[in-house]
Amino acid sequence: MTRRRERGQQPVGTRRAAREFAFRVLFEAERGALPLDAVFTRAEGAMREGDDTSPPLNEEALTFARQLVDGLSQHRADVDATLKRTIRGWDFEQMAQTDLNVLRLATYELLYTPEPHPPVIESAVRIARKFGGEESGRFVNGVLGGLSRSLGKDSRAAEDRAGE
Repeated sequence: MTRRRERGQQPVGTRRAAREFAFRVLFEAERGALPLDAVFTRAEGAMREGDDTSPPLNEEALTFARQLVDGLSQHRADVDATLKRTIRGWDFEQMAQTDLNVLRLATYELLYTPEPHPPVIESAVRIARKFGGEESGRFVNGVLGGLSRSLGKDSRAAEDRAGE
């Protein structure tokens, strides 16, 4: 019996827990050069069986995690291109895989979902601090803050042009 079952922990339904689950899936897939879908299915099965590595997600949170993984998989090339334009002085090979994968998930959300930017950025920073190096939180915050500002300017300019 796992520790979680002994404690009787209830499923978690937060977006942050779903983002962390999606991050873990992406990280494992990248490290093992495995298909995202296969890793997601394995991680979901392990979670349902009471694996202690992540909190159990309720169905809503698990669906959100699946949407993040599927969406990133579908838009990976655009997400990576956006990050390459946004991050100055760093190359993907130089970056810690933790930081890069946190940035990929958050960038996907900023670009392709209606989620407000501040909670997406806050969750990404927390995940980076939890799993990354000493400066990961600051680095992720700086990159995503700059991206959010540039997206805000782009959307305001597009709205201005649409109103003309």
